This record gives sequence, structure tokens and C-alpha cells, in this order.
Amino acid sequence: MKKKVIAAGHICLDITPVFPAKREGALSDILAPGKLIHMKGVDVHTGGSVANTGLAMKLLGADVSLMGKIGNDPFGDMVRNILRKYDADAGMLISEEASTSYSVVLAIPRIDRIFLHDSGTNDSFCAEDVPQKALEEAALFHFGYPPIMKKMYENDGRELVELMKRAKACGTATSLDFASIDPDSEAGEVDWKKVLKDVIPYVDFLVPSVEELCYMLDKERFAQWKKRAGDRDITELLDVEKDLKPLAEKCMNLGAKVLLIKCGAAGMYYQTADRLTLEGVGQKAELDLEKWAGKCGFEKSYVPEQVVSGTGAGDTSIAAFLTAMLEGYTLEESVQLAAATGACCVAAYDALSGLKSLSELKEHIDRGWAKNSICE
Repeated sequence: MKKKVIAAGHICLDITPVFPAKREGALSDILAPGKLIHMKGVDVHTGGSVANTGLAMKLLGADVSLMGKIGNDPFGDMVRNILRKYDADAGMLISEEASTSYSVVLAIPRIDRIFLHDSGTNDSFCAEDVPQKALEEAALFHFGYPPIMKKMYENDGRELVELMKRAKACGTATSLDFASIDPDSEAGEVDWKKVLKDVIPYVDFLVPSVEELCYMLDKERFAQWKKRAGDRDITELLDVEKDLKPLAEKCMNLGAKVLLIKCGAAGMYYQTADRLTLEGVGQKAELDLEKWAGKCGFEKSYVPEQVVSGTGAGDTSIAAFLTAMLEGYTLEESVQLAAATGACCVAAYDALSGLKSLSELKEHIDRGWAKNSICE
């Protein structure tokens, strides 16, 4: 019998206008006021951690239940119809008080994505929305995107801490992913360093992006990174020893057990605690402590067949990592499969169309899949 998984948290409808491949140049030139831009259609699909990570895990073979909140409106109907195709709509909560969350994703060729986002019903999601019985039956509880879910970040993340604590009390392994934080929003005023200090002890697999993590733990360093990068993507300039390891150590000092930091097109950095600390990982995950303890490294990304959009690449990478872990793969294999899944994801506009099975990915890797060399 497969281990049961819950993927909970943020869900929305992603609307991605398709820019012509030849449409390149500075952002200010492409999106100039009053300019008419001829598009090549639109891609509409579910987005957010629940849909991206949850459905990806399901497609990769995991037994996953999705838990999110949507509105009783046309966008909500679209979300349910999409999830129904995967037999994954049963866990959706329907709110009559707010509208379904949506994002307009501007995926302009050679420019990092821009998101126009409305959190909608996600802002009212709280710890009580996850049934206790479901937590007791799950081997893994994954929660994603608390920075864009008001109930989960207000009061120093009290609801988030309570939810992760409940899951841990059931012997369930826990994983936590984040989302970009708008400095000018309410979430930007939260003391995220305190939130992480309080919640990390109840998290077994911490899987943030490097930008998110640095913003939360070290705003001064994050400002330096942005200044250094200028108009370029921060991840293109990161140094493993000078930039990633110090940030990872801050997490480990807060009690992190298994840390996986997504670094965009460069790859991902991983670090694990000692064996004694890993004994605190939820027992139902059946983690091989000897093979996972006391390791660190940087896994370079694989060269994709093409780059269409980065939408969902981080989420699906995490899906592969967690699914591989539950199936008994080693840490190194799990990280490789995560990086490989990210390379497949960017070849499609949505998060799921480019997915390949773990066995297919393993074969491709074993045949010598070429890697990028952005971060050294």
C-alpha cells in the first residue's frame, strides 16, 4: 500500500498569455503604455502549491489528497473541473464569502516571470480546515505558500505553527514550501525570521527558494544580492560557499532537518542534519536515516529540451523530491530527480504537461543528461 500524502495550502487559477517566441527585449519596451501586443493564445490551468505539487506527486505515482479553498464562482468551477480530471477535487473547500484566487502570469521570453496575483479565498484558509483524521492517516503532510495566505502568516504565523505541530503529533512527516513576499504588502511587514524560528522545529523537509529564504532570514544580504544582480536573475550570480552555505547554516541552527533550497535555473542546494536530529522526522515516512544524515551539496540543473515557462518548475521539483523520498530513493537520487523534473517542467507553459515518470528520468540521467553550469 502506498503511503498517503496530503498537499494543502494555496491554490489558484493561473492565466498565462502566450507571448510570441520572437518577442524579446527590455521589459519596459515590451510592456510600454498604450502599446498593442499581438499574442499567440492563452494557457489556463490550476496553479499554487496544492495543484502544482499535489497533482505532480499524484502523476508521479503518490497517493495524494489535495486540500485547498476556492470560491463559489466561475474561476472556482474551472479549478474544480480541472482537478476532477485527475480525480482530485474531493478535498476542495467552497467559500461563499470570497472569490477564487487567480494569477495572471506574464512569461515573456528571456525575462523572469511577473505575477499579477489575487489571494482570494486562500486568505481565509486556517489550521482547522485540515481534518484531524486525514492527518492521522497521512505519512506526509506538505503545506505550501503561507506568505500569500493571510490567516497563515498573521500573528507571527500562529496558525501555520499550530497546523504543522498537529501533523507532527500524529507521527506524520511534514514539508513546507514558501512563495515570494511582496515587501509592500501585509506579508512584507511580518517578522519572518520569528515565523521560521517557531515553525522549523515542526518541519521535516524545508523546501524554499533561495530568494524567499534569504528575504525571510537575512534582508540585508538579500538587498546586496539584488544590487549585485541588477537586471539579471539573482540565481545566476550566487556562489555556493559565500552565498548558499551561510544561508543554509542559519536554517540548520534553527533546527532544520532536511533542507532543499531551490536556486532557479542554476540548480538546488541540499543539506541534512545529523542522525540524531533526523530521528525527529515523522516515522511514517520511513526515512533511511543512515543514508540521509549529515550531507550537503549542490545539484546543478539539467539542460532542458526547450525553455517555454518556469511556471511550476519549483513546485514540481519538490513533488519529485518528496515522491522519491517516500519511495525509498537515497538523498542524492531524490535531489537528482528533483532537478530533472524542473528541467522537464520548463519545457511547457503549465506545471504538469512536461512531467515524466521517475523511472524515465532515472534512465535519462544514467545516459548522461547534460547539466547547466550557472552556479559554481
